[in-house]
Amino acid sequence: MEQKHKTLTKICGITNIEDARVAEDAGAYAIGLVFYKKSPRYISIDTAKEIVAHINQPLNSVGLFVDADRDYICSVLEQIDLDILQFHGQESEQTCAFFNKPYIKAIRVSKDTNILKEVEKYSSAKAILLDTHVEGLLGGTGKVFDWTMIPRNLSKPIILAGGLNVDNVKDAIRKIRPYAVDVSGGVESEKGKKDPKKIKDFINEAINA
Repeated sequence: MEQKHKTLTKICGITNIEDARVAEDAGAYAIGLVFYKKSPRYISIDTAKEIVAHINQPLNSVGLFVDADRDYICSVLEQIDLDILQFHGQESEQTCAFFNKPYIKAIRVSKDTNILKEVEKYSSAKAILLDTHVEGLLGGTGKVFDWTMIPRNLSKPIILAGGLNVDNVKDAIRKIRPYAVDVSGGVESEKGKKDPKKIKDFINEAINA
């Protein structure tokens, strides 16, 4: 009997060591560190360096950037050994691949998005993250998009994001069977501060889907 892949969990928008350790202990696959200054979950290079120093493999550190200067990304990578990069803006495949790191490319999904066509633009990506398009917001929208828009024949592993929480993550996984799920606001007590119980409950729901 073929064993189905267990969907992994990425906890995004980690801003402190305590939340990172909760995610690690609960069995998260990765934590997301936001290097986008307009985000309420933005952290400095020094803070990110401290967080990464206090986590252990197999927990992956993911650095999230939005149309950032190459020099800034290189500066981050010189100081922090991030495992994966995540690009959440209009970056080209050439830009994403420039840093010789595994990368995730986020696609903001609206009713007019051709997901298959967008995915094909990033053949070198480790995975594609599908998030809800909300005007003026880049991630952390708290909104769910229409999952039926996701093609079944995508060439890349899919990370599902957008409005996921303890109440809907099991349903999302059962319907989509993504490579991973990504949550930020859905496990917070306030913007930038995670709720330990919500993190644990979310990951348990994902594991048992």
